[in-house]
This record gives sequence, structure tokens and C-alpha cells, in this order.
Amino acid sequence: MAKSWSEAYKDALRSIMNDKADDVATGSAQDFADYRYMVGVIEGLALAEREFLDIIERIERSQDGT
Repeated sequence: MAKSWSEAYKDALRSIMNDKADDVATGSAQDFADYRYMVGVIEGLALAEREFLDIIERIERSQDGT
């Protein structure tokens, strides 16, 4: 079965976040500033994912009448 748009979006965010975390873990940062930037991107993606999941949950609850 095909994924819903929300599942596809969540998976895309998670994939990018995992790729960035792999970059940090393998030491691909050129310097500390680059490292801080990469960590900031990961944090931003994590915040975006959490907010997105919260919104989807609120929508689903309102559709269920709870």
C-alpha cells in the first residue's frame, strides 16, 4: 500500500536527519563551526519532526472526536 503524504514527509525528515547524524558521527565536519552548524541542522530537523507529529496527532484526534 502506498504511504500517506504525512508518512512520506515524516520519513523524508527522518532520512535527512539520519544522514546528517551520520556525517557528524563520521567526522566530516571541517572545523568546530562546521560541526556546530551540522548539529544545528539536526536539532532543527528534530524540532520540525516533533512539531509535525504533534500536529498530525491533533488532527487525528479531532477527526476521531476525542
